[in-house]
Amino acid sequence: MKAIHVTRALFAAASLLLAFGAAAQAPRTFTLKFNHVLGPKEPYHDGFLKWAKRVEERTKGGLKVEVFHSAQLGKEEDIIEQMRQGANLGQNTDSARLGNYVPAIAVMNGPYFVETLEEVARLRRAPSVVKWQEELAAKHGLKVVCFNWVQGYRHFFTNKPVKKPEDLQGLRVRTPPAPIWQESVRALGAAPVAMAFGEMYPALQQKAIDGVELVYNNIPGGRFHEVLKHAAETRHILLINFEVVGSKWFDALPRDYQAALTEECDRAGEETSREILRLEGEVKQQLKARGMTISEDVDLAAFRRAGEKAYEQLKLVDVKNAVHREIGKK
Repeated sequence: MKAIHVTRALFAAASLLLAFGAAAQAPRTFTLKFNHVLGPKEPYHDGFLKWAKRVEERTKGGLKVEVFHSAQLGKEEDIIEQMRQGANLGQNTDSARLGNYVPAIAVMNGPYFVETLEEVARLRRAPSVVKWQEELAAKHGLKVVCFNWVQGYRHFFTNKPVKKPEDLQGLRVRTPPAPIWQESVRALGAAPVAMAFGEMYPALQQKAIDGVELVYNNIPGGRFHEVLKHAAETRHILLINFEVVGSKWFDALPRDYQAALTEECDRAGEETSREILRLEGEVKQQLKARGMTISEDVDLAAFRRAGEKAYEQLKLVDVKNAVHREIGKK
């Protein structure tokens, strides 16, 4: 009888050791909470959900990306600071905000800096851009996962016709809170007003601002056609977005998880960018049907000349010219 008890005890101990061993060998799981300011009907949101699904499938559930729209996790600038401290957060952002850490990278958000998806693709190999990303990661704790998410061409949306830079004089136009945004809008003729994305609609209702500069796909998603009646196709910024996480969090991922996150980000970004440019024509027609007047015959040459003042003001002319040489842009 005693022998039976000993055997049972040994068996139980062995089972516990096996269980602990299995637990120790079980792969660690990771979760990324990814924040963006756009609404759930925006093309970007669908793109982020595809990215998340593919990462989870590729890592067999080891890395999950939870997507939060409409800035549900908080303000962009606050999220970025939390990422730098090691939080498992990600943010869709732009080079203007990243310019708060590496000033030269803000040049990518300037007027007419790049104008096609092909030029955006060439930026990935540009030595200057590679160097800026390395500096963001090493010195500022921000890892760029990918930056080929192109949100489309920015235009001015107002309540008066705009054909040339002089038509923007005296108009208060919302910009994100970063110097390159503000100087770009000022150079193009308007008075910049820094404001969060979610504050624009009530500010337009209350006439705290006179207009916005956005991409076509933002307009129906944010219902801005209800408070703005004119669009001017200035195409002044082809908006490149960056998908960024904290370097500390990223470096703790297994190598194959890092590859899944970055490679699937690139893949979804390219698909989403092409879909957005395809949708622009459809959205434009919808806005016309809803009563918006669209000026297609703006003086683009005048806006291009005006935009150069932003680079001069921020002392980014040499930086812009260097990158343009690297990507072969004339």
